[in-house]
Amino acid sequence: MRFLSPLVRLAVTSGILAGILAGCHTASDDHHHARPTKQAAPFTGEYPIQVVCTTGPITEAVRKIGGPHVSVTGLMGPGIDPHLFRAAPQDVENLQKADVIVYNGLHLEGRLAGILDAQSKNKPVIAVTDQLVAENDPRLRKPPEFEGFFDPHVWHDAILWSDCLNYLTEQMQKVDPSHAAEYQKNHDDYIAEITATDDYCRSQVATLPEEGRILVTAHDAFGYFSAAYGLETEPLKGVSTEDEIEIGRLDDVVRLLIEKNIPAVFVESAISPRIVRALIEPCEAQGHQVKIGGELYADALGQAGTDAETYPGMLRANVDTIVTALNPTPGG
Repeated sequence: MRFLSPLVRLAVTSGILAGILAGCHTASDDHHHARPTKQAAPFTGEYPIQVVCTTGPITEAVRKIGGPHVSVTGLMGPGIDPHLFRAAPQDVENLQKADVIVYNGLHLEGRLAGILDAQSKNKPVIAVTDQLVAENDPRLRKPPEFEGFFDPHVWHDAILWSDCLNYLTEQMQKVDPSHAAEYQKNHDDYIAEITATDDYCRSQVATLPEEGRILVTAHDAFGYFSAAYGLETEPLKGVSTEDEIEIGRLDDVVRLLIEKNIPAVFVESAISPRIVRALIEPCEAQGHQVKIGGELYADALGQAGTDAETYPGMLRANVDTIVTALNPTPGG
């Protein structure tokens, strides 16, 4: 760090301290951990607007909505776990140089809390979930093991995510009112694509027998997905990948798999498959064959060139993997 400016060194140190402190939040803390302190004046700088985003779905959304008027840098690419993400010096510099910062909120980027809070004092820092919290949206999940915070994985429900992008578009129009009409058109086109994906997910899950719609995964990332599309989610760990597996949880899930005759469990792209693979042997020991049904994209989009490299593609890839593995009859 000796080649960094004092300001950047301070920001890096603040980010590390914020990561430590993020684990100390209580249920009485704000659900966002770094909500913007003010709305900046409309953009008057040189185009394109420099926007830094955290997760893959947000990065894609800002590019789609902003079009040629924005230049977007994403901090978290394929395979990156946002729960564990720590800002590198280059990330801090990108955040400092940005005209606008867009992040998920709901404590997803807990280790960026200090940096986001500091930057929000002099530029627009937009949490796409802000309006959901402000309106106390009843669709928000509040898992008891997540210390009173809302489940941040809202993008797995396409309609809920569309509402987040409505809010994002409104905020971008305030930042850049001269291109508000273009942002709205781009938003509407993108939402149409997302709505079609939502319809696809519903139709595919409907092909499964109701008693077999049980989704066993490594951590509790698919609660919104399951609520939206009619599945029962049974994660081994809590909302954060940092959570430990509770004593007896493996035994409980093994018992469920056997009793319900569930044929498959699922690994996740950003988490070691070891956790889920631990279910296979005890099931086999009791005469029940269970397989790894495939890899799901829980906290990141897929690699470039895969079906899951886009947000709609990620949802479709997940539902295809789930339906194929859980369907009791080959071919549907």
